[in-house]
Amino acid sequence: RITMAWKSRGVESTQKSVVTRKLTLLLCVGCFCAGMLFTDRMWTVPEAKDILRPTETDDAKLVSEGCNPNTKDVRRESSDILGEVSKTHHAVQSLDKTISNLEMELAAARAVQDSLLGGSPISDDLGITESTKKRKYVMVVGINTAFSSRKRRDSVRATWMPQGDKRKKLEEEKGIIVRFVIGHSATSGGILDRAIEAEDKKHGDFLRLEHVEGYLELSFKTKIYFATAVALWDADFYVKVDDDVHVNLATLGATLARHRSKPRVYIGCMKSGPVLAQKGVRYHEPEYWKFGEEGNKYFRHATGQLYAISKDLATYISINQHVLHRYANEDVSLGSWFIGLDVEHIDDRRLCCGTPPDCEWKAQAGNICVASFDWSCSGICKSSERIKEVHRRCGEGENVLWSTAF
Repeated sequence: RITMAWKSRGVESTQKSVVTRKLTLLLCVGCFCAGMLFTDRMWTVPEAKDILRPTETDDAKLVSEGCNPNTKDVRRESSDILGEVSKTHHAVQSLDKTISNLEMELAAARAVQDSLLGGSPISDDLGITESTKKRKYVMVVGINTAFSSRKRRDSVRATWMPQGDKRKKLEEEKGIIVRFVIGHSATSGGILDRAIEAEDKKHGDFLRLEHVEGYLELSFKTKIYFATAVALWDADFYVKVDDDVHVNLATLGATLARHRSKPRVYIGCMKSGPVLAQKGVRYHEPEYWKFGEEGNKYFRHATGQLYAISKDLATYISINQHVLHRYANEDVSLGSWFIGLDVEHIDDRRLCCGTPPDCEWKAQAGNICVASFDWSCSGICKSSERIKEVHRRCGEGENVLWSTAF
């Protein structure tokens, strides 16, 4: 019995050992297969059907580009960025131009409205037909004059300023407006104003301003002139000239036309005179201390006998007229309004020739002067008597005006 018991135990032990080894073997095989399967999934890169494999040519390109596959993309991105920047720059320029045009139209509308609401005497000019208002002119020439200057005005009418039908022809065919510019007397409606009204009725060549005349008010008059002119006429240039200066209109128009493509132009004979602090002297500057130490000079500005500004600048004056500071001297005031702006100053000495023989010699040499006057008198000395002589010797000739295309 003992023997039989040991045998039965040995058999059971043997059977359990065999089963255990089989299970262990199967478990090892299963783990091995699972490991192989997991390893294949981790290291096998799926090949996309839509991706092209690089060829030898592509490899050569990569080598020539410095083995940097991102170089081409960077260059393409840089080119795209530059293109977008260029487009943005052009868009900003176009927007600036649109805003500028809108500001001009707004300024013109405001000036017209102010004139109507304020009962301005320029209402007759505001009665211009709608078709005339939309017309584009080459230039508006405002001749600064005073109540006491009737003889000067008549001498200008007899020389370089066309009259009657010729003046209308000048406006319609050549796009040039010429007017004497004057305001009111201190006693509005008095004898001085009635005399101007009678003269205007006869000649029809005045631009009346909402302004009280006076030598110390020239800066204010200049400001009002540009604001009024830009509201009445759409022109490329606006010119101010004194009534004792001789002007060749065709030469002036041709000179200005050369700068038509420039947006902000200030044309004249540029100067920089001393700031006069001493009281009682002519051209005394009460605000001399603003220009530094005594003996300093003004900034560059055009001499007051004749100068021209482009439409953008005339519109700027109209929009900002209520905050533009006025100095004692009109030409200094105008120059100060453009300080700090992106304005091109053009110094053209043909706008300030002397009287004969100076302008005569230049005309004979083929360099006809735009304007002539005497520096010693800040205009032609005794202009009502001498301007005919200047016109005869230095004038461009009437036919030149009608044959010149601007």
